[in-house]
Amino acid sequence: MKGDKCEFCMGEMEQRRVLARFRFKGETIYIENVPAWVCNHCSEQYFDAPVYKRLEEIAQHREQIDRIISFPLAEFDMAVSSPADIN
Repeated sequence: MKGDKCEFCMGEMEQRRVLARFRFKGETIYIENVPAWVCNHCSEQYFDAPVYKRLEEIAQHREQIDRIISFPLAEFDMAVSSPADIN
């Protein structure tokens, strides 16, 4: 991925360690210190195949889950009839 461009905004990709949000069987799991390619413009994250496979293993087997966190959650409730209404 080094030298590749972001598929969304064409920004430059940089390798970083991130807090990855991973959805598995309807649950969201956060995994710290994950190597990822991150766009320097829009912050989109990409994972190499072996990293993604390991994320799946951690989520499936609940390995290395060392704490449970809670956070406030709100629902966006504005009706949007067209993309122009978003701006």
